[in-house]
Amino acid sequence: MPLLILSGYPSSGKSVTAQKLSQYFTEERQKKVTIVSENEILNQDKNVIYNDSKIEKILRGNLKSTATRLLNNEELIILDGLNYIKGFRYELYCVSKHHKTPHCIVQCVTPIELARKWNESRSDKYSQETFDALVMRYEPPDSRNRWDFPMFGVLPDEPLPLENIYGALYDRKPPPPNQSTQLQPLTSNNFVHELDKCTQEVISFIMNSQKVNSEGEIKIPGVTEVLLLPRKVRHNTTNKFDINLISLVLSLAELSRHRRQFTTYSKSHPVKEASKVKTLFIQYLNKTVE
Repeated sequence: MPLLILSGYPSSGKSVTAQKLSQYFTEERQKKVTIVSENEILNQDKNVIYNDSKIEKILRGNLKSTATRLLNNEELIILDGLNYIKGFRYELYCVSKHHKTPHCIVQCVTPIELARKWNESRSDKYSQETFDALVMRYEPPDSRNRWDFPMFGVLPDEPLPLENIYGALYDRKPPPPNQSTQLQPLTSNNFVHELDKCTQEVISFIMNSQKVNSEGEIKIPGVTEVLLLPRKVRHNTTNKFDINLISLVLSLAELSRHRRQFTTYSKSHPVKEASKVKTLFIQYLNKTVE
């Protein structure tokens, strides 16, 4: 399920290139191929879309969501569109990392005047103003960027580097997923339930223990970590040199606030074993409670 992203000026031959690639992968490599075409997703005049940033943003979102959904299947996805914004190509790169699949960029390196000539010969052509605006806004791929690597430049009337493209998609290991692209365990309802249950049990035990415990330490059942209650200096009223430490009582409001903070943290740094939640929560309280 690799992802192949086409990029280039308006009317630079991207759709023709997509068809050539599809034919090669299906006929010579016996691969399943799906082309996600920008033109097929357009629901109104493309000149209107590319002159309205809000509508264009919706179009990019539809392209990304369609490609993301299809990446769950065992087939090559060819994204046929302008893909002229480097930030959007980075988003697609993150999608491929999330699905642990290789990707590559194929840029149609067509001279502007030739692309302009091809545009004028089309029935669904870009207006002159829209064409010029898209050319000015175009951010060409740069193979020095990890999201634009590997990249293959395709010149008009020259053969496609099909073997190299195949190798980049099927013989290369996908980029390793990182924390921002991995599916987090917290999406499991069981984990969320255990997180809520364990932290609430800890708070309930602390509140009950504080009523009878004045030693400054609270031992939570089943947890080796000890909660150290915060302490402050108390001066003796009769002798200013006679001082001692007293343990403070943690209020329910304060504990609840720390519980919310810990829960938020755990959602972005989940643990695989729910049994460790109580221990981590106690460690968190020891470090944050003043």
